[in-house]
Amino acid sequence: MSRAGRLLDLMERLRRRRRPVSGATLAAELGVSLRTLYRDITALQAQGADVEGEAGLGYVLRPGFTLPPLTLTIDEVEALALGALWVAERADPTLVAAAGGALAKLAAVTPADRAELIAQPSSFVGPSARRDAAGADLTTIRTAIRGERKLAFNYTDAKGAPTSRIVWPMAISYFDAALVLVAWCETRVAFRHFRIDRIAAVEARPERYPRRRAALIAAWRVEQRVPPDPL
Repeated sequence: MSRAGRLLDLMERLRRRRRPVSGATLAAELGVSLRTLYRDITALQAQGADVEGEAGLGYVLRPGFTLPPLTLTIDEVEALALGALWVAERADPTLVAAAGGALAKLAAVTPADRAELIAQPSSFVGPSARRDAAGADLTTIRTAIRGERKLAFNYTDAKGAPTSRIVWPMAISYFDAALVLVAWCETRVAFRHFRIDRIAAVEARPERYPRRRAALIAAWRVEQRVPPDPL
């Protein structure tokens, strides 16, 4: 493989990871020595790639650096199209519109042989049995999650008992039967899961919660025995 091809491959491997990865792991995947890997990292940084890290700690590519979409393989294009179609079938109107916009942008800059897979994919998304009741403002919830802000809302449990909660929202989990908000509940002083269709009167509070969301999710995964994300 040429050095240019190897640098492109290295960028793609960094782009696929959301957490730091060791130089030894990257070197093994690329089939090069650790010294060569370090030189390649330095070359990418010199070309403007926002690669952070150092030897012994690992490397991560920060958001904002993009490569031409022409580097996407046919399988990658179809995977993105399938994901967008899944969102269009199961998400709320805001994300449905975002999925459509993302597909349109992808089709506009993708070669014809790959763009055809967006218009006529070989994989389809079946209809969802879930029909979430209107009420909970998912845009407000997502904004609070991204900003690590507290949320206040009224909640009705499975027995019909109403309560008022203040929570630290962490994620929205999509199940076929329901949407679930994963959060730390100040009322129960514990991690709790709230069905979105039982949430009402959502209010975003100005204060940030005292722990970083990444740390909360890590603790939640350990407590709930949830495996790491596959990507």
